Amino acid sequence: MGYNSIYRADLFAGQTIIVTGGGSGIGRCTAHELASLGATVAIVGRNLEKLETVKAEIEAVGGKVSIWVCDIREEAKVIETIGAIIERHGGINGLVNNAGGQYRMPLRDISTKGFEAVVRNNLTGGFIFMRETFKLWMEQHGGAIVNMIADIWNGWPNYAHSASARGGMWTLTESAASEWASYGVRVNAVAPGGIASSGLDTYEPEAQKQILEFPKAIPLQRWGNASEISSAITYLLSPGAAYITGACIRIDGGAPNARVCWGPLREQCNSTPFDGFHLEQPPKLLTEGPKQHSSCKPA
Repeated sequence: MGYNSIYRADLFAGQTIIVTGGGSGIGRCTAHELASLGATVAIVGRNLEKLETVKAEIEAVGGKVSIWVCDIREEAKVIETIGAIIERHGGINGLVNNAGGQYRMPLRDISTKGFEAVVRNNLTGGFIFMRETFKLWMEQHGGAIVNMIADIWNGWPNYAHSASARGGMWTLTESAASEWASYGVRVNAVAPGGIASSGLDTYEPEAQKQILEFPKAIPLQRWGNASEISSAITYLLSPGAAYITGACIRIDGGAPNARVCWGPLREQCNSTPFDGFHLEQPPKLLTEGPKQHSSCKPA
């Protein structure tokens, strides 16, 4: 049994697509889906063991994948890695700028060093990967880039460093889409909201308490999952999105549309998650912790 994608099996046959942060979470899921659709997936990350695990998973179901240990924040290493991927696979058709991360902290307590570290992880590193992929390959051959941002539309309290970086990545996406369109390079973004991925288990206890209350504030009254993010990324990379650039797909259950003046959100719902990833396991926080709010099934 392999990935259960909604797209045709040969959609990316003969193409090479880079997925940064491909060793876990959304990146792992996306790598699986793209490989199931015929792509050779170059997964990039800092942890060799995690990359090797994903490589074995993909190859077990007949997919093609290569692994590259690289910290996206290190410019020289990024340049070296992209050059090596081109040499190994003969080109780059797509880039999924997924790597990133953050921690919970009130704005007043974020140090300058901490702020800069998160911005470099979620914005500067992605910029370097975009720029070098364009210069080393896509400027001459075209391609598609999908950048990961987040549900930042009404601010992100306690994560202002990441909100700043993700907001920057969004305007960077719009800028690159304009500058690079004439080269046949499309640049878009996806903005996940609350996603039930392994990353939830990494937050400290105080943050986890708030996480468990999250569905109450979401019109669809549930968590999203990695498959639902991957589906949007796959679409933006596909020929079906050939006239889409400088756009962002929100994948957030309608979170930014909820308004206090509307009153309490209806707890019951009929929103059925799409779960295409055959190896996905929900985070322990949502399966072993206190029961979630809402009668909806968890994503």
